[in-house]
Amino acid sequence: MAMVYSRGSRGAGEPGSVQSLHVSGRKPVVAIEACGLNRDGGEYRCQQPLNLYKTPRLEGLVTQAAAGRQLWLADSPEQGAWAVTLCADNYSGWISDRDRTTLAPAARPYRARPLDRAAIVPRLPAVIGFTHRAMATPNTYLWGGTVEPNFDCSGLMQTAFAAAGICLPRDSYQQEAFTQPIAWDDLEPGDLVFFGTPDRTKHVGLYLGQGNYIHSSGIDQGRNGIGIDSLVDLAHPVSAAYYPQRRRPGRVMASYCPGNLVG
Repeated sequence: MAMVYSRGSRGAGEPGSVQSLHVSGRKPVVAIEACGLNRDGGEYRCQQPLNLYKTPRLEGLVTQAAAGRQLWLADSPEQGAWAVTLCADNYSGWISDRDRTTLAPAARPYRARPLDRAAIVPRLPAVIGFTHRAMATPNTYLWGGTVEPNFDCSGLMQTAFAAAGICLPRDSYQQEAFTQPIAWDDLEPGDLVFFGTPDRTKHVGLYLGQGNYIHSSGIDQGRNGIGIDSLVDLAHPVSAAYYPQRRRPGRVMASYCPGNLVG
């Protein structure tokens, strides 16, 4: 049972996605087969937060799963670890045998709840409110973090939207591809702003209005945690560092529904 990893861009200094297959838009059954997973009886519910790692040696945190999330589990361990794929975003990794014992069989199969733009707009204040509360809680940047209090950039976006009932893909480059491109002059609160190079997305933040965005940035060129920066006032060195790395803004037009898991 082998997992194939492809390096992608989750955020500034982050390791990226575990697998390329969920980027290509293939259905979740492909991800499960690639990990040796079996959908028949293999779906579980997290009863506590879990860390997912890049390798069965539990090296390199790639993402986390909050209590209540559902996942598919491999039919057997490898090197004492278990391959899993998260149902909501088709993201794969490895969990420890100890964490495997904390899982409970899912009462029912995961089904994504589709939402269109009209349903998303009234939820955006809750998304923004989550990020402000997260910023008010002592935190540091965590590569792979999606569980409070410590997040990476795309993990903060995914968790903030999830708190309002809106699903996003996991990594920043996936989030960029999922959103509708818009002009900088058309930015509205709740839109996403993406940063990186012309060839690669490396970072994402949430637009707040009046030129400001909130994001979780790393220690190298950021705040080592959640903070607010500006697209117009570059007096702060973090704002100045990210400004020339702007790629494009994006608007969330729907809730992410991986493959055929639509309820």
